[in-house]
Amino acid sequence: MIGQDSPTTIDSREFRAAMSRFATGVAVVTTFDGSKREGLTINSFTSLSLDPPLVLWSLRKNAPSLSTFQRAEGFAINVLCANRLDLSQHFAKPRADKFENVPFSESEMGNAVLTGNLALFECRKSQTVDGGDHTMFIGEVLRVEYRDDVPLIFSGGRYCTPALI
Repeated sequence: MIGQDSPTTIDSREFRAAMSRFATGVAVVTTFDGSKREGLTINSFTSLSLDPPLVLWSLRKNAPSLSTFQRAEGFAINVLCANRLDLSQHFAKPRADKFENVPFSESEMGNAVLTGNLALFECRKSQTVDGGDHTMFIGEVLRVEYRDDVPLIFSGGRYCTPALI
């Protein structure tokens, strides 16, 4: 029963499987720490506050890119359109240079802005928070861009697009 004081043990695979039923958008978060550019596919992205405008995303503590994101002053969230599945898969895999052969422009903060985004949120990192096996990054949104198109969605371990009802 929810609210009981006794601890409940939840199997991590079952928890992950249940969470995968919550459909999310897909984005690529990018950063630049002054010497190294990083980018990775995420679906752990949400708005946190409207005033001030804040967003939150998280990264596994054992991710090779964690130290770059921790050193950097900010990051850019590139929300992907359905026709950019290739970018999601590209940035989800380990690579020596994730930006090789990927068209992007560089923002004033030095972050990579991918071409053909559904939306862009460029942020100054305002806080990092420990969250179990992840580090949560909270960013103050300094710039937004968006357009109408079909979003790329991830649900149940698969990519999909919305059915308009």
